[in-house]
Amino acid sequence: MPVEILMPALSPTMEEGTLAKWLVQEGDEVSSGDLLAEIETDKATMEFEAVDEGMVASILVAEGTEGVKVNTPIAVLLGEGEDANDIEMPSTTPQAEPAEPSKSGSSARSEPSSTPSVPVQAAVDESRMFASPLARRIAREMNLDLAQIKGSGPRGRIVKADVEAAASEPSAPALPSMTTTAATVPSEPSADAITRMYEGRDFEEVSLDGMRRTIAARLSEAKRTIPHFYLRRDIRLDQLLDLRSQINRQLETRGIKLSVNDFIIKACALALQQVPAANAVWAGDRILRLRPSDVAVAVAVDGGLFTPLLRDAHAKPLSELSAEMKDLAARARERRLAPHEYQGGSFSISNLGMFGIDSFDAVINPPHGSILAVGAGMRKPIVDQDGQLISATVMSATLSVDHRVIDGALGASFLQAIKENLENPFTTLV
Repeated sequence: MPVEILMPALSPTMEEGTLAKWLVQEGDEVSSGDLLAEIETDKATMEFEAVDEGMVASILVAEGTEGVKVNTPIAVLLGEGEDANDIEMPSTTPQAEPAEPSKSGSSARSEPSSTPSVPVQAAVDESRMFASPLARRIAREMNLDLAQIKGSGPRGRIVKADVEAAASEPSAPALPSMTTTAATVPSEPSADAITRMYEGRDFEEVSLDGMRRTIAARLSEAKRTIPHFYLRRDIRLDQLLDLRSQINRQLETRGIKLSVNDFIIKACALALQQVPAANAVWAGDRILRLRPSDVAVAVAVDGGLFTPLLRDAHAKPLSELSAEMKDLAARARERRLAPHEYQGGSFSISNLGMFGIDSFDAVINPPHGSILAVGAGMRKPIVDQDGQLISATVMSATLSVDHRVIDGALGASFLQAIKENLENPFTTLV
């Protein structure tokens, strides 16, 4: 029987993606393992392979379509001896189910309750409508009922033009409204309301891509749900800079040049071993303590950032860490990292020192337990152990900590270990 090819989940957190490019056409024969399409997630563009074999009978989602939900049919395969007449038309009969109002006005399944409830209306299951993802999205934005719209596409499929035509009619088929006696919850102004504030002013509207939407959602959630607290230390870098210069002179013939960031990565990886209770993540109803030091490092890319992961960083020499970091950063900027290369770990580093930033507070990357914000090394007057006023290169470091995972004293011990490793850099070589 015909097989629907569904939008794949190419990472554990993927909910939707962009069908960047089809690598097959209608009528092509494919076998298991053949490349079908390039799918753009919030983090990378990845190739999607066929699991079944057969002929591509119909491509349901066009190239360049954004916001395609996971498990949405994107194409149909026909097996041997089958033809287009064997393709079953999706049901266009509205499927209703009991629903209850939520704070956002959307409907969900309701459980029997002995307490009085507010009146609700049955919600149409849009997933059973035969419509393009773009048409669904426009219908949701315009609050239109797909069940009341007649499709003009192949086999009665509802397309963008059908939804726009329905919206222009005097009595557009709106979705049933939800009534509730609950108090109205304050919310952010709508996009249209904000845009109207700037009518008459010159501006450019920039559409959100998958990466920017994900960054906005994850960091908003992080600031809402993670109880951040912050620990700050000044770290002297004079010995580290001297050692780095010596090593780079010796490695110059091999084409290796270590950065200060390489030393910071290694110092933090060792500190996670020295204070193992800080090598932890929040897992909802438990804490997971990791044994290896898997360190994520923020890399700025066009339109957002990645946090490539250096696994077992405590066990690798500086030269290997440096080469691996350069490779990950280069592929991150090309959005060619695989999910396992930017997911995991317990700790992140965000270094804005190269941009001249003295200090800043970083937002924790969930489920990590902490993140180190690194500022620039600056020449400053300090008082040494003998009470003498001297000039030294000092770097400000701020540790953002998830209080659910790491308490104050533990966080202080962890940051102290990082400071000692950086101020005594020979420890990073053994």
